[in-house]
Amino acid sequence: MQYNLLKLRKYDRKMSQAEVAKYLGIATHTYNQKELGNREFTQDEMFKLAKLFGKPIDDIFLPR
Repeated sequence: MQYNLLKLRKYDRKMSQAEVAKYLGIATHTYNQKELGNREFTQDEMFKLAKLFGKPIDDIFLPR
């Protein structure tokens, strides 16, 4: 699970998974699977999320 991403999304920005999925242009179910760690984020998605949350990629994503 991507705990740092979950914290940023849910508590810092108060965004739903559906809102973040829409921002990334993917289905909510797909985003859910990625946040849970069942699927990997693409590099483009990681850069978009870093921009959205104003954080370096290393601060958001945990190593696999």
